[in-house]
Amino acid sequence: MSIAVTSATTRRILRQLRHDHRTVAMIVGVPSLLMILLRYVFDQPALFDRVGPILLGVFPFIIMFIVTSVGTLRERTGGTLERLMTTPLGRLDLLLGYALAFGLVALLQVAVVLTISLTWLGLDLAGSVGTLVAVAVLDALLGVALGLLASAFARTEFQAVQLMPAFVLPQALLCGLFVPRDQMAGWLEAISTVLPLSYAVEAMQEVSREPGVTGTLLRDVAVIAGCVLLALALGAATLRRRTP
Repeated sequence: MSIAVTSATTRRILRQLRHDHRTVAMIVGVPSLLMILLRYVFDQPALFDRVGPILLGVFPFIIMFIVTSVGTLRERTGGTLERLMTTPLGRLDLLLGYALAFGLVALLQVAVVLTISLTWLGLDLAGSVGTLVAVAVLDALLGVALGLLASAFARTEFQAVQLMPAFVLPQALLCGLFVPRDQMAGWLEAISTVLPLSYAVEAMQEVSREPGVTGTLLRDVAVIAGCVLLALALGAATLRRRTP
């Protein structure tokens, strides 16, 4: 691993994003717009205070999954990754470069959405804003890692978007966003315990209702971080696969 090579990869991806205004608008603008809409759809501050922090974790996860899976697939099918793998760039350098670049973008995304939520929308948090930002960015990195992995199973950008129901929707339905996990059927609750988004939602719930750092929060963060590393490792195993 080389810090210089990793940094160069990060800068390359950030330059690409800087010239892709539509992608940047999607990453930053869409979650903000959705939060605004939901605030006025609920029209109940107490309900928004309960659901809002959860969505601050779910939205970055979904958006970053879509952007990363499509963007990485574009580089796979265009031969960029194959050419890069013939250089001194290692797989770890490449993956960390992606993670750092999209992590910085996710930090911007969360900062914008959280600022709007705390000021204009009046979101009330019991926990620390810093902790909320850290967990939300970690959730976004989970979306990045799963997006990198999903890109190996698609051959076109349309197929990459089609993978979203397989990777994201089951997690969204079973993570406790709509129905508390302990109120689900036993077999559904068992499935939800192996899905990383369940821990992301639980972590955001802990931040929203507990003023301090709890054991549950630390466990959830550890599980999410472990899932990020596992997804990156599995994604690294696909980088030598030749694209059609």
